[in-house]
Amino acid sequence: MSLPAGNLAALAAAVLQPGFVGVTPPPWVCRWLGEGLGSVVLFARNVVDPEQVAALTAALRAERPDIIVAIDEEAGDVTRIESGRGSSRPGNFALGAVDDPELTEAVARDLGADLAGLGITLNYAPDADVNSNPANPVIGVRSFGADPELVARHTAAWVRGLQTGGVAACAKHFPGHGDTRVDSHHDLPLITGGRDRLDGTELAPFRAAVAAGVQAVMTGHLLVPALDPELPATLSSRILGGLLRDELGFCGVVVTDAVEMRAVADRYGFAGATVRALAAGADAICIGGERADEAAAQELRDAIVAAVIAGELPEERLAEAAKRVGQLAAWSVAARAELPGRAGHRADGSHVGLVAARRALRITATPAAARRIPLTTPAYVVEFEPPRNIAIGAETPWGIGAPLTDLLPGTVTHRYAEAEVPADPIAGAGARPVVLVVRDLHRHDWMHDAVSRALAARPDAVVVELGVPELVTGAVHVATHGATRASARATAELLVGAA
Repeated sequence: MSLPAGNLAALAAAVLQPGFVGVTPPPWVCRWLGEGLGSVVLFARNVVDPEQVAALTAALRAERPDIIVAIDEEAGDVTRIESGRGSSRPGNFALGAVDDPELTEAVARDLGADLAGLGITLNYAPDADVNSNPANPVIGVRSFGADPELVARHTAAWVRGLQTGGVAACAKHFPGHGDTRVDSHHDLPLITGGRDRLDGTELAPFRAAVAAGVQAVMTGHLLVPALDPELPATLSSRILGGLLRDELGFCGVVVTDAVEMRAVADRYGFAGATVRALAAGADAICIGGERADEAAAQELRDAIVAAVIAGELPEERLAEAAKRVGQLAAWSVAARAELPGRAGHRADGSHVGLVAARRALRITATPAAARRIPLTTPAYVVEFEPPRNIAIGAETPWGIGAPLTDLLPGTVTHRYAEAEVPADPIAGAGARPVVLVVRDLHRHDWMHDAVSRALAARPDAVVVELGVPELVTGAVHVATHGATRASARATAELLVGAA
């Protein structure tokens, strides 16, 4: 027997994970929590400071005690909780460079304790993608690395650490976003590897995450012809049901990547992609990165109800999805009950994060050139700024100029985007030591040209790579494996001999 429309609406609301605008819960979210909504997701726009976030989640929990409060906090270049300062922890790529799973687990456990103290119960992390394509424009340092076995062991360690801290982990972007040159925020990536390649590379970290007990998996908006030649993974029952559920044995919540992303929304529509994802086996629909109002949530709720009534979405499938979301909520309540009292997020950041960032530094230098470190006089720092992808966000600060100035007063910093680079980027350096700061030098011809000109004039310059160190240049090269605040601080310490 079919459910009444009101019950269908409640089930439809239960599978949505909407974002919202503001630093307090808007009235529509509070109203919806009484009408079946079980989850929300926070973004940087919702974060001012730890006290405010804790108050926000407490207000949400006053409306619904078992609400799932999600966030996209990778604790690396992608940070929401520390978006105003930069993360006090290094990201996945730095942890992979160290390759100490116990350290990775400790960093994730430290993050989990902070998030739990703020009332957050689900984290859209870790990124389990294998960054096998160095030209990848959206993954890069968000991945633990290019070696599937390394990524698998650190994905498992990260899951264990975060969930020990009381927060559900969510491995992403299934079945693997690493081998692509396209950002799914803008278009549909094509993963061309055969099934053997997928088994040996892309799927290895997800198998490890499932074995580690991960509570959620996020789909990638990816076309993978070896698995489904027609439909993106988010909309494919072959991939979500046949592969993830049946072959990999995953029993938790399947969350979509943001459903308004152009990879699926441009082809199937905002509401159409939502209905297709649920029918294919997704349990929760992430929305609100770009569409964050009641109208967007209402459009999706109405479309889900209409699809059930029309027979396009089986009622049993919707009920199953809502049940799984409820089971995750129950897990979160139980996990929170087992935690000791929390003092909340620490304003001074993570100690274990700085330790990890220091261990991730790698120096390439000739013996003679290595003597240029430590710097003993104020430096001339030039930071080359590439375009940022949406996942990282424009609000998060980066660079080593500020921490280096703290340790070496009088240091001067200039930053140039592509259109701003002068013919001589270091014309004002004089006799100062020169530090050239780059992010993914191998991906940007304009940046490589500018660095080459600078090195021709000052071969003694130190090059600091904050991204993937695919291209090592300069007599002294420092790879940080990420652009976080912790990595910048560790690099500044290294350059002045304070490490």
